[in-house]
Amino acid sequence: MDRILFVCLGNICRSPLAHGVAEHIAQTNKLELDIDSAGTSDWHKGEAPCDNSIKVAQRYAIDISKQYSRPISKEDIHSFTHVVAMDRQNKADMEAFGFSNIHLLGDYANFKGEDVPDPYFFNGFEGFEKVYQMISLCVEDFIEKVKNGSL
Repeated sequence: MDRILFVCLGNICRSPLAHGVAEHIAQTNKLELDIDSAGTSDWHKGEAPCDNSIKVAQRYAIDISKQYSRPISKEDIHSFTHVVAMDRQNKADMEAFGFSNIHLLGDYANFKGEDVPDPYFFNGFEGFEKVYQMISLCVEDFIEKVKNGSL
């Protein structure tokens, strides 16, 4: 079974959204995937995703409210077949931690290697909607490639 770990800095905005979108796609398509998310920091360890991430996911019938933030661990290095970073800094941090074969989410769905921006750098809720749309498209493309065995 493929195991996918989505990673951002704090694990309260972007990676929980990717986690939720991926689980939704897997459930809808009856795919056997084990999906999780984590942060490169432990700043928000044990916290639920931020309110705006929960709200934007709910707009698309995805419930991420029961997730909780956790930092990456050494065990994750050997536990996941696919590790997906939200931005280049997260990818570099993961490589420095000892992970290999890390994917950049923005390499999918024709985003040409763009970083998934942190929605806190946008004004208001609109930023979360934009980030959700990018994540949704990229995760869908990524999972399609996992499903087809092209990764």
